[in-house]
Amino acid sequence: MPDFLYSFALQENLTAGDSCLVFIQLNGGNDGLNTFIPFQDDLYYHYRPNIAISKNDVISAGQGMAFHPMLKGLAEIQQKGHLTVLQNVGYPEPNRSHFRSAEIWQTASNATQYLSEGWLGRFLDVQCKDHEPTAGINLDTIDSLALKGKEPNALTIKDPSKMISKGSAAGVKLSGNPQLDFVRKIANSATEGSDLISKAIQKSPAAPASYPKSGLSRNLEWIAKLIKGGLNSKTYYTSLNGFDSHENQLSMQKNRFTDLSDAIYAFYNDMVAAKKLDEVTLVIFSEFGRRVKDNGSGTDHGTAAPMFIIGGGNKGKIIGKNPNLANLDNGDLIHETDFRSVYAALLKDKFSFDPKQIGISNTALQGIFK
Repeated sequence: MPDFLYSFALQENLTAGDSCLVFIQLNGGNDGLNTFIPFQDDLYYHYRPNIAISKNDVISAGQGMAFHPMLKGLAEIQQKGHLTVLQNVGYPEPNRSHFRSAEIWQTASNATQYLSEGWLGRFLDVQCKDHEPTAGINLDTIDSLALKGKEPNALTIKDPSKMISKGSAAGVKLSGNPQLDFVRKIANSATEGSDLISKAIQKSPAAPASYPKSGLSRNLEWIAKLIKGGLNSKTYYTSLNGFDSHENQLSMQKNRFTDLSDAIYAFYNDMVAAKKLDEVTLVIFSEFGRRVKDNGSGTDHGTAAPMFIIGGGNKGKIIGKNPNLANLDNGDLIHETDFRSVYAALLKDKFSFDPKQIGISNTALQGIFK
């Protein structure tokens, strides 16, 4: 049997309970200041006369910060001690282009560096022995650069119910030509992966309660089924669109945050009931935040913003100082934590993996996990 198929066949024997990472990318540049709100800072209301959230409406207040009122699920998870907030996350020389900034986050490059492979794809290249088609799962309509590596170790799936296997793959006959073999691996990945996915879905117990009817909820429900069914993927990835709030931000965020919060809370309860919350680390981020001052009915592209981490044995803390609205860089927040330090902590603490192996030299952020 070719080495990459042998490695693939062994995947079912990976240790049950291995840690996995689940990422939700908020596409469009989510406004962090109206997400986790510095409601006790008068400058917040000074700079945002049209879109600031009233002190009477914020929820789960503490340390001068509070959640948007539509993020009830996140607030409750925080109250239970299972959500950590990382304040003022960004990177030096920030880029306000959606495409370029998302690329920087997905590849873990610096602002002037262009990489063709994602940080998770590089991680899987090192972790996997040759080709393991379901080491990473992307629930979306388009591929994620974050999961792209030298080997096709990740699948992009729009609807897992259509991946039900109709029989085991016949295998790939290797030619000795690396380029041709790579193409054959990709062509066979969907068939090979569908068999493992089908088995995981069949073994997965039912959720303790129904998920809301939304695209993100559906994706998280599928991810939960695959985790509970023992797929043993290292990374899961999905996204939610609609955060480019140049206008009508109050109504836009209200709708987006309701979807986000309800979907995450259902997934959280599913993991708690399955006794997998400590094994599963959910990470929520966006490619950048928004400008501090509103533009009348919304906000324009900015820089630093909070990240949120749920599960994985996190300490349930607020890490970092409250946003400093008195010290801005040309109207933007100054980042306090480099996002690559967060990535380094995830790799080190969850997989005992040295991030330098994939080109991340930043010191791992301390204090996230127990």
